[in-house]
Amino acid sequence: MAALDAQNPLLGETTCGSLLQQLQQIWDEVGESDAERDKMLLQLEQECLDVYKRKVDLAVKSRAHLLQSLADAQVELNSLWSALGEKTYVGIPDNTSGTIKEQLSAIAPTLEQLWKQKDERMKEFSDVQSQIQMICGQITGTSEKLGSPVVDESDLSLKKLDEFHAKLQELQKEKSDRLHKVLEFVSTVHDLCAVLRMDFFSTVTEVHPSLDDSVGVQSKSISNDTLSQLAKTVLALEEDKEQRLHKLQELAKQLIDLWNLMDTSEEERGLFDHVTCNVSATVDEVTIPGALALDLIEQAEVEVERLDQLKASRMKEIAFKRQAELEEIYVHAHIEIDSEAAREKIMALIDSGDVEPTELLDDMDNQIVKAKEEALSRKDILDKVEKWMSACEEESWLEDYNRDDNRYNASRGAHLNLKRAEKARILVNKIPALVESLIGKTRAWEEERGVSFTYDGVPLLAMLDEYAMLRNDREEEKRRMKDQKKFQEQTNSEQETTAFTARPSPARPVGTKKAVGSRANGANGTPNRRLSLNAHQNGSRSINKDGRRESMRAAAPLKEDATSCISGSEPLPSTP
Repeated sequence: MAALDAQNPLLGETTCGSLLQQLQQIWDEVGESDAERDKMLLQLEQECLDVYKRKVDLAVKSRAHLLQSLADAQVELNSLWSALGEKTYVGIPDNTSGTIKEQLSAIAPTLEQLWKQKDERMKEFSDVQSQIQMICGQITGTSEKLGSPVVDESDLSLKKLDEFHAKLQELQKEKSDRLHKVLEFVSTVHDLCAVLRMDFFSTVTEVHPSLDDSVGVQSKSISNDTLSQLAKTVLALEEDKEQRLHKLQELAKQLIDLWNLMDTSEEERGLFDHVTCNVSATVDEVTIPGALALDLIEQAEVEVERLDQLKASRMKEIAFKRQAELEEIYVHAHIEIDSEAAREKIMALIDSGDVEPTELLDDMDNQIVKAKEEALSRKDILDKVEKWMSACEEESWLEDYNRDDNRYNASRGAHLNLKRAEKARILVNKIPALVESLIGKTRAWEEERGVSFTYDGVPLLAMLDEYAMLRNDREEEKRRMKDQKKFQEQTNSEQETTAFTARPSPARPVGTKKAVGSRANGANGTPNRRLSLNAHQNGSRSINKDGRRESMRAAAPLKEDATSCISGSEPLPSTP
């Protein structure tokens, strides 16, 4: 009955005391001895103690675990703060207040927030480091071999992230610059290939496959090796362009020289305008596609070879043309040469075959150059010789004009002759100074070169000396004739006076006088060039049609009798 009451929950709560009381009741009913009862009670106490010990041990372990968790949380919190670069974090309570579980509960939200922030920061670091790694790989050319970037979790601060962003910006700028440089290289290669008529696609893809036009701009290789190869390709193409242009210009000059030699028609020359148009162009000026193609150069080489062969067959004609040019220079410079001997020598050289046609022409070109230099050095003296000869012609005409007794008659053209006489007197008065200057320049020329200055084979100084002698003789002749006229006039005057006093005589008709206003070449015409003053001077020289001087001596002309120049008692008009 007591047992039923102890187990009945309605009678009260079951406790250690109630159970002990129930146990004693059972012992009383059973009749257990006191020793047995003490032994059992001792056993119960020992079992209770063991239970308490186990519970205490579990409690101690649980507390230690919570303390370790709290310590770990504190360490992790500090680590996250350090990694994220946070010095303080708002919302974290004092970790020394409250129970252990309260402290853990207070730290948990902060840790969760920091872990979330760390994950986001890790993703940002991973992204920026991936971009940096990719660009670095593109620059070094090892982007295919790179793996995922390793993020340093010990430093996830914003300062470190900013450093990575700054580095990324630098690399992006470098990538942009490299890409721009690559595109410039590719454009240059395209232009050069167009001018040289080369395959651009094979040339540029040989450097790197991504340089094809079909590949996007951002996908093109910007590696050091690609830039280096592109620079080498551009340099090689530019050297090839320069060599081809140099070769083409040489061919163009040869074509022009051959055309000029053989008087090639403009129509035939026009077939190679695409070659000769760049004869003086610089490398940068040649930009027309195909202007330096190999087939074009080969075409020019074939044409030069053809013209060379044609030139060899027309060698004599070309050589004689050069000889004629040389002779023309000498004729204009009044240098006497043996043209027949020179032409015979050319014929002999060509027929013998001992000299190359080009060497012969080069030699003749050198002779032409030297002849032009010689003619240039003589130009100043020859110009003065021309002025001297012209003055001598005017002097000769003036002498004839002064001997014309009818020069003042009112005949047709008399006023023109009078004007010419006035100009001629001015020009004649300048002859002595002109001759003196000419002699000085000629002597200086001869002293400088150590050779005699000849005019059509005759030494110019000898001609000038002869002219001076003739001029002196003419002056003496003038003075003698003037004295003779005065004497004749005086004699005639005395005779007329005696005859008049002796017997009257009818008036004499005026004698016919020689008209000089119009000479063989006309009053105003230009007389034939000659070095002497007039046709009746001793030692006169003239130039024949071939440009050669012929020396001759004319016999001294007979002096007209004074009486043949005077008709009756008519006095001679004064010389203007």
